[in-house]
Amino acid sequence: MEGWRCIDPHVHCRDWNESYKATIREVAILASTQGVVAIIDMPNTDPPVTTLDTARRRVETARREGVERGYYIYVAATPDIGQLEEAVGAVANLRWVAGLKMYTAPMKGLEASTIEAQRTVYRRLSELGYRGVLAVHCEKTSLFREELWDPSKPWTWGYCRPPEAEVESVKDQVRLALENDFRGTLYIVHTSTPDAVSIVASAKEQGLKTVCGVTPHHLMLSLEDMARSSGLALKVNPPLRQRRLKEGLLDKVREGQADFLETDHAPHAPSEKLGPPYLSGIRSLDNYSKCLEWLLGNGVSEKILRDMTYNNAKRVFPMIEE
Repeated sequence: MEGWRCIDPHVHCRDWNESYKATIREVAILASTQGVVAIIDMPNTDPPVTTLDTARRRVETARREGVERGYYIYVAATPDIGQLEEAVGAVANLRWVAGLKMYTAPMKGLEASTIEAQRTVYRRLSELGYRGVLAVHCEKTSLFREELWDPSKPWTWGYCRPPEAEVESVKDQVRLALENDFRGTLYIVHTSTPDAVSIVASAKEQGLKTVCGVTPHHLMLSLEDMARSSGLALKVNPPLRQRRLKEGLLDKVREGQADFLETDHAPHAPSEKLGPPYLSGIRSLDNYSKCLEWLLGNGVSEKILRDMTYNNAKRVFPMIEE
């Protein structure tokens, strides 16, 4: 949308050991072509961003890449108490750190995949008086059905990691946040089901500071699209959903229940997508402006879109300067 200034609170740049996929500079330039003036980079890099030192190194890498403004990062939140305390210190001491990120599904050893591990994170954050953002990737691994995944039938990824895995994990996060008196902002990233968005809306009514994001690919594409020849290129976590769920997600956006339009931009080499290890991730930032036009054409008001693309992010992430 010409003239719009947008913020994308969820991207994956690939500097350091995976810089062949995409650098901070490349992602920042792409963002600028889409009207995005600020991005927040996820910590599942190689090596991961887990401490104040690695957070400083990440910001220094951005500066060396020539990205002086509009670049922010998350630091991983794991059940390791020492690491978690380091991460909270990074948020407090480095203004480019926008918050913490917890993974409930396998992610390079960073994950808190059990309820007890997740409870440890919420409990310790409360004890530390943390009031910042905790972004959470919600998929409940106990509900995965790995035996259903068949790369020759890419759409089976949606059966392997079914909708209920997301929905039940979102319920878990809300319950754990309330039980442990979490005072920060719970940010459920890349919600792919209407039920997940509804749970977040209900949590707000219970007094929990919580927000959620939706992606262009979960709004514009469905599991049925993976039956095409390019199906493996659309493998992502959480998976694309059946058309009826995609349409239900769009209804939630029309109602103003989604807080962010986030891309979860996740570049990989084509060989990694189309062959083993069949990595998950979509270059969704490529379609950001196209998605805005599509949403306007599908009944989403300009006010809702301005909130989702800029106003809400400025409220939740007050450190952002463009």
